[in-house]
Amino acid sequence: MTKKTANTKPAANSEPTRSGDSLDAEMRSNIVKVVNIEEQERARRTTGEKIAEVIASFCGSMTFVYVHVIWFGGWIILNSVLPYFHFDPFPYTFLTLVVSLEAIFLSTFILISQNHETKLTERRNHLDLQINMLAEQENTKMLEILQLVAAKVGVSDEDPTIAALLEPTDPRRLVDQIKSATDDVPKKTTRKSK
Repeated sequence: MTKKTANTKPAANSEPTRSGDSLDAEMRSNIVKVVNIEEQERARRTTGEKIAEVIASFCGSMTFVYVHVIWFGGWIILNSVLPYFHFDPFPYTFLTLVVSLEAIFLSTFILISQNHETKLTERRNHLDLQINMLAEQENTKMLEILQLVAAKVGVSDEDPTIAALLEPTDPRRLVDQIKSATDDVPKKTTRKSK
């Protein structure tokens, strides 16, 4: 008879470690901070912006489609199929006027809502940029410290990429490189198509 030994390893789905708990807590804290920032931005909206957002949200729903199908169908039935009550006979000139006015106002409300969302997106992008720049500065500092530690223990590394990574990142130079790379792309594709 063989003796079974108890498995001393913790199960894979056992309680998370302390570092896992602190990581979860940090992620929750960051999420709450971002949600709070977005709620503050939403609270700063004017009454007109709030109304425009509600209208734009409704216009982007299937309920809006159903309401219009019923409305247009009812309008056409009242004015062409039924033998009485023809207030807007074919070609439905009044319906065309109402729909045109509706389109003008709806497009305005949607643009107002999109402008607000664009401002929020620009702020998020700026926040991302700032966090990325801080992370780059922190990484550069860590590389500097690692080089000092390596020199202290007598390890020499002549890797040219480390020297390049230790140089501060110049955002303007990066933007110029991105512009020149993206400006060249359309030129290359149009030459190939000719």
